Amino acid sequence: MSETLSYRPTRAPLPDQEQKQAALSYLNEAWAEARHDGVDGDCLAQASLFAAFAELVGTYGEDAVAKFVEGLPTRVRNGEFSLTLARQ
Repeated sequence: MSETLSYRPTRAPLPDQEQKQAALSYLNEAWAEARHDGVDGDCLAQASLFAAFAELVGTYGEDAVAKFVEGLPTRVRNGEFSLTLARQ
């Protein structure tokens, strides 16, 4: 017997910035748990990127995501993803 689970928010959606902060918090917790279980950081990073890009492609399509990632080299070089410089 199979049951279909559906997600239903129990309250009104959070504002965009609060959703991003909550999402980052959830991901940090999952990341810490995986590291505690012995999963390598590089493997986590690659799996996370795959999952993120798959979600973006599913939402916006390949062309939009391809255009988005064209700007990533500059953002990386500018330190946007460096923890010592990140302001979140």
